[in-house]
Amino acid sequence: MSPNAFKDHFSAIAGAYAAARPEYPTALFEQIARHVPAQARVWEPGCGSGQATRGLAAHFAQVHATDPSAQQIEQHWAREAAMRGDGPVSLAIEPGECTELADGSVQLVAVAQAVHWFDRERFFAECDRVLAPGGVLAAWAYGDFLAPEGMVEAVAAFRFQIDEYWQRENAEVRDGYAGYAWPFAALPTTPVWLEAEWGLGRFLGYLNSLSASERCRAATGDDPVAMHRTALTQTWGMAEDVRTIQWPLHLHLRRKAE
Repeated sequence: MSPNAFKDHFSAIAGAYAAARPEYPTALFEQIARHVPAQARVWEPGCGSGQATRGLAAHFAQVHATDPSAQQIEQHWAREAAMRGDGPVSLAIEPGECTELADGSVQLVAVAQAVHWFDRERFFAECDRVLAPGGVLAAWAYGDFLAPEGMVEAVAAFRFQIDEYWQRENAEVRDGYAGYAWPFAALPTTPVWLEAEWGLGRFLGYLNSLSASERCRAATGDDPVAMHRTALTQTWGMAEDVRTIQWPLHLHLRRKAE
């Protein structure tokens, strides 16, 4: 598969995605680290602009982060250090279904918010190839955020505006990847919540970064965030208020046989 032959819903909004997406909680990486040694080499396919790479690099010795989108790699927070060869992160423009990593060369494959975009049969086969015996596949995703108190109606109206522009794969995220034919044996997990303390501008930026928002703009010429800005702003409270945004996070851990 060439870098251009992939479902590209984020290259056009790579900058907004990098600026607006939430950071993953330390508890997520600590849970993975219970099953993977700190000296592990990690492959992170579908890394985007690096929201998960930072946490992986803080817990494991080496992270090879890849994405088929050159625009996403351009926005990656570790790009300059990787170009110099500094630090634990290396970057490459590669699809999730095919990496230049050698057979059995990693102890962890970590996929944040991306498995639903891959050709899963080919991706799982690639995981089997690059994972060393006893290695772990960790895949996680978060769905819709919980509307903050007092904003339920305003958020529902915005969601209705963009609902028809979601891809089929987004429903798989909301279902927590239920029903996937996962390879390898399951490892136990505990529930994790993704939380962010955001001001109004960051919240609206996040809504702008949604792929359905971009598809709505492209299809209709209307900006769904701008159309609902007044209601969202009024129900937010004071412009300088900081509010807690929460997303349910679904984590799957699978260990390859020894």
